[in-house]
Amino acid sequence: MGIQYLAQGYWGIVSLGLIFAIYYYLEDKYFQLTVKWARDTENPPSPDLGKYDDIVTPIYKILRFRGNELKALKHLSHSVLSAAQALPAAAITLDRNFHIEWCNGLAEKMLGLSYEQDKGYNIFNLVRLPEFIEYAQNGDWSDSFVTHMESDGQFRCLKFDLNQYSEEGILMLCQDITQLEKLRTTQQDFVANVSHEIRTPLTVLIGFLETLQDLPPEAVSPEQRKQYETLMHEQAQRMMAIVADLLTLSTLESTQASNGQKLVLAQLIESAGQQAHSLSKGKHKFIFDIDDKLAINAQQTEISSAISNLMTNAVRYTPADGTITVSWHKDDKGNAVFSVKDTGLGISKQDIPRITERFYRVDKSRSRASGGTGLGLAITKHIIIRHNAKLVIDSEINKGSTFSIIFPPDSIINEPDTRSSKKLAVHA
Repeated sequence: MGIQYLAQGYWGIVSLGLIFAIYYYLEDKYFQLTVKWARDTENPPSPDLGKYDDIVTPIYKILRFRGNELKALKHLSHSVLSAAQALPAAAITLDRNFHIEWCNGLAEKMLGLSYEQDKGYNIFNLVRLPEFIEYAQNGDWSDSFVTHMESDGQFRCLKFDLNQYSEEGILMLCQDITQLEKLRTTQQDFVANVSHEIRTPLTVLIGFLETLQDLPPEAVSPEQRKQYETLMHEQAQRMMAIVADLLTLSTLESTQASNGQKLVLAQLIESAGQQAHSLSKGKHKFIFDIDDKLAINAQQTEISSAISNLMTNAVRYTPADGTITVSWHKDDKGNAVFSVKDTGLGISKQDIPRITERFYRVDKSRSRASGGTGLGLAITKHIIIRHNAKLVIDSEINKGSTFSIIFPPDSIINEPDTRSSKKLAVHA
């Protein structure tokens, strides 16, 4: 009996130990799985963690929710930064003491900043304008601050705007409005020039009309009356020409270029040459060097106007006994080139960039004596742009000028095997 009880006690202890061993094994397994998940919380935990399930599952749900929020915030932050980089203005964020916190690429380019080097520096160390410093520190940013700065040898007009976007943050925007200022100046000059150009013929007309009204009929002889009427008619015609050119220029600026057609420019040059001969009245020598088979794809009315403008300008601004050379050919690069060369007074280098502006006059003293409206070259420039061509002006004072219209190779329709040209020197 004693041995039997002893054996039963032994097996009881073994069973109890085995139960504890199994429990310990399972507990260690769940614990190890929990530790393993804790080291990599991006992945979901094991589906069975025993008593650790009640702890791990809520934590994983919170982590997943916060992770999704973080991804959304990162995406939003990336989108905001990308949008800030794409802004057509230099953008800089500053703290309340005007220290640089961030800037976009255009700020680095426009203001010469380097984000890595200049982060934390005061913006006043980089934009060293007393007026800007006073504007920024004043705190009244309802109006923009506009200034002119020199960069790479060129003067630019910059507009600064400051905005408080948080208690500690300031957003500074800088825009290059150089072209806008140029356009505004051009518009102001245009209005002034139009007024000036029209005022003169109107003054003449009003003067003659007042004279005829104030004087008794017998005080004006038939010859004088006819002279007055002739002069008034000339001034009225001049105003009509200005209005016609303004309407042409407006049409060119506000409409799209129409489809072109095959143009053999030799025919248009011949017609423009007849007009130039008539305007010259035998005072100039004309030389023509024309490839009569070279054709391009272009709009006939517009190209005819451009050719006529260049040739009549050469007549108007070339003294008597001068020579005007007109050529139409292909150059070494395959371009089709129309050029008008004269032996006139020439144009100074500083005037060449502005010669195609509306009403721009190189010599104010002979502006009206030439008979032009001051819009011919402006019209010609717009026509050339509409045909993807370019206008090249080469001039030297007291030696003459050369105006060339260069059409790209893809505008040429046919390429003759042999060049057939007409060379003719005549006196009008």
